[in-house]
Amino acid sequence: MAKVYYDEDADIDAIRRRRIAVIGYGSQGHAHAQNLRDSGCDVRVGLYEGSGSWKRAEADGFVVQTVAEVSAWADLISILLPDQFHKSVYEDSIKPNLAPGKLLMTAHGFSIHFRQIVPTEEIDVAMVAPKGPGHMVRRLYFEAGVPALFAVQQDASGHAEALALGYARALGSTKAGVLRTTFREETESDLFGEQAVLCGGLSSLIKAGFETLVAAGYQPELAYFECLHETKLIVDLIYQGGLSYMRYSISDTAEYGDYVSGPRLIDDHVRATMRQILTEIQDGSFAQRWVDECESGGSNFQRMRAEARNHQIEQVGHELRSMMSWLNPKDVPADPTSVA
Repeated sequence: MAKVYYDEDADIDAIRRRRIAVIGYGSQGHAHAQNLRDSGCDVRVGLYEGSGSWKRAEADGFVVQTVAEVSAWADLISILLPDQFHKSVYEDSIKPNLAPGKLLMTAHGFSIHFRQIVPTEEIDVAMVAPKGPGHMVRRLYFEAGVPALFAVQQDASGHAEALALGYARALGSTKAGVLRTTFREETESDLFGEQAVLCGGLSSLIKAGFETLVAAGYQPELAYFECLHETKLIVDLIYQGGLSYMRYSISDTAEYGDYVSGPRLIDDHVRATMRQILTEIQDGSFAQRWVDECESGGSNFQRMRAEARNHQIEQVGHELRSMMSWLNPKDVPADPTSVA
């Protein structure tokens, strides 16, 4: 059983003695900045000039500066931007302002592991990755905290682990428990989970089920309920008590269908494809594909996004969710952009 670190394992005073720059004020950025401040840390926010988040961060009571200015001021620089922006922001605004003893922090290992960022040897490099979206990291700070992973890539000062654990405690994560990992393990397992199960696998399975029922003549609205809407009911049961609790909670008919039909869908062909996906993550070919896509303007990414938005399941779902106000239904902006 892996060691789990809790409040008593983390010295919060170590992090309170540091000046912390939070780069970005999106989902994770706003949560880290506010949690760290509420834990007694000295925090400023770094954004690019003209950022839509600038006024929001100021309204929340933070000193906001350019990334270069806040990086020069800080002892600890936490990059909480989308992966595709790390390289340019680091090279242009952070790297020139690094000095021995500073700590570079991330919440995901992509840019370090795939060498989009190559840190200088005299600084510490660590990661604290909360296992939840930013709004949950913020909300649960006042309750049980969100579990997290932590890793140390470079320990030039000899204090990187203590600082990473102190940072995790200041986020509230050591209330719930923090696990040690490596940048490689966190990055590769996270990308695989997203692609093969949580995002790519699940969304494709939902759409395929919906399309199969509609093609067979069933009403799209019923197909939506059976293949998408009820997913939350099942996932909530799994989240609470694992697969066994989910199976305990559903009907015997559903449980029997799980056993006899699930393995027919997730067969040896699917497992072989999963292994290939993992290989492409491990050897860096997926990362290079994503970097190339971003550097070429992202037209293929935008095309896939638009096609997914126009799928029939999205149109049907929009109409049905408008009838269910208790869901607090959400619409995606017409032209969404990553918040930095």
